[in-house]
Amino acid sequence: MRWTQSLIPTLKETPADAEITSHKLLLRAGLIRKLTGGLYTFLPIGLRVLRKIERIVREEMDRAGALEVLMPALQPPEIWQQSGRYETAADVLYKVRDRARKEWVLGPTHEEVVTLLAAGEINSYRQMPKNFYQIQLKFRDEIRPRFGLMRAKEFIMKDAYSFDTTDAGAQVSYQRMYDAYTRIFQRCGLKAFPVEADTGVIGGKFSHEFMVPAETGENEVVYCEACGYAANIEKATSGIPKTAAREIGAAVEKFATPGVVTIEALSKAPYGVPANRQIKTLVFIADSKPLLVLIRGDDQLNENKLIAMTGAVQVRPADVKNPEDLAHFTSLGAMPGSLGAVVNVPAGWEVLADERLRGANEMTTGANEDGFHLRNVSIERDIKVTRWFDLRTVAAGEPCVKCAKSLKIRRAIEVGHVFKLGTKYSEKMNAYFLDEHGKSLPCVMGCYGIGVTRTLQAVIEQSNDKDGIVWPLAVAPYQVCITPLGVVPGSPIMALAEKLYAELTAAGIEVILDDRDERPGVKFKDADLVGFPFRLSIGEKSLAKGEVEIKPRSGAFFGVKIDEAVARLRELIAAGVSG
Repeated sequence: MRWTQSLIPTLKETPADAEITSHKLLLRAGLIRKLTGGLYTFLPIGLRVLRKIERIVREEMDRAGALEVLMPALQPPEIWQQSGRYETAADVLYKVRDRARKEWVLGPTHEEVVTLLAAGEINSYRQMPKNFYQIQLKFRDEIRPRFGLMRAKEFIMKDAYSFDTTDAGAQVSYQRMYDAYTRIFQRCGLKAFPVEADTGVIGGKFSHEFMVPAETGENEVVYCEACGYAANIEKATSGIPKTAAREIGAAVEKFATPGVVTIEALSKAPYGVPANRQIKTLVFIADSKPLLVLIRGDDQLNENKLIAMTGAVQVRPADVKNPEDLAHFTSLGAMPGSLGAVVNVPAGWEVLADERLRGANEMTTGANEDGFHLRNVSIERDIKVTRWFDLRTVAAGEPCVKCAKSLKIRRAIEVGHVFKLGTKYSEKMNAYFLDEHGKSLPCVMGCYGIGVTRTLQAVIEQSNDKDGIVWPLAVAPYQVCITPLGVVPGSPIMALAEKLYAELTAAGIEVILDDRDERPGVKFKDADLVGFPFRLSIGEKSLAKGEVEIKPRSGAFFGVKIDEAVARLRELIAAGVSG
């Protein structure tokens, strides 16, 4: 490819709305252009990178035994209603209407579609295991599209779905995909690591996310350097001890706390109740039913854990501004800040408590009367806890749940997610099969997603320097950029550039010839900005010595004899050397 025949509109200045390094470089290097918030056009050089990532994904999916299909992006809402996700995923669903005013859904994912496919095509244990995958556009109504391709309204995803006859078989399929993802990210040049993760609205028994460490990542990962434990902050647990038990003392005593509605205010004089001796009481609505959630005063509730533990379709904090919710506070007898679970808890209300409170005595909590609290509270004696869960958010420095060493937290970008779904969808979508005894059983499923466009940007976020992108060889748009320092037609410099261009191309090396009539400095800066692994420069001085100059993207340039240049580049590329 010749630079003048392509479209590589590099920018000197960074667009104002580009917030993170990778987004800035995507725009400055001419890989993408913004149409509107969350929607981007891939330009030729960006599309080359995208196709290379897709090729790696396809090769590893095929190697793992998955079968490529292509499912409709436009889906009937009835199948989402059948699975129960029409409500739970409502916030991200794009809904459109045709000329007959019939509603349709633009698919953010394809569990429903693929399960119906299996229900129609798989009817015997002899047809399994099966794993179907596709690389396709997805649509999600992001409330705040940002960071370029990281959080877009339209994006490209590889999604795969496995069907097995048994849970043990499903685990084999899960591990096969887990291993394939590890290889994919390694081949893309990404340092990605798996962490335990929350299953979210997709659901299922358990899942792992593949994370790329990055300060600009939207996810927080808890990890232990000693034993390798790692989990998303939404899933992580720690070995922090429970609240220190004290002997059950005096009876519960009510005391006045006028105007005190926060943990901090109660910890100050004249009350002086430490946050770790307070019980924080929160009201949540789970599928329209109110419940009380108890957590220690110095801990933070992890709402994702709460949602997962309740098993409800919709879980949200109660809002005093909502008339229906206000009625719940009225039934308790107090507003937030004076709530508790000792007295005046309405019949039928569940009380969920964090495990760290189990066995705690001599605690203080709200009295369910505005302006009053209760002291000398014993969890076991004074509160009827319905269920106990791990509901708190882990903090850095807490002991690892596996080895007791200190936990750390860092930010990361999610690039892939694997789920063990079980029979959640197969039962609802009637994907059953006959086993060897003629018994009808639901297929055991798994699902596996990779954000292809997000992976592209994650590579840039992880591989860059002050001059621009530093592409790993496997996904670079071109492996070599030939930079003649003079483009006069028929000149010795251009004649040699054309000769080397033809020889490199014939050798199977992806090469771009920068035939622009620009100053050398401009060409060098653009080559570094776009991030080509190697630059081959031809100038009068080097030509006089019978040499050309080769510069790895992150290394120093060196001279090489003209007749050795192609062989030398082939050696470097075969060795995977680009820096």
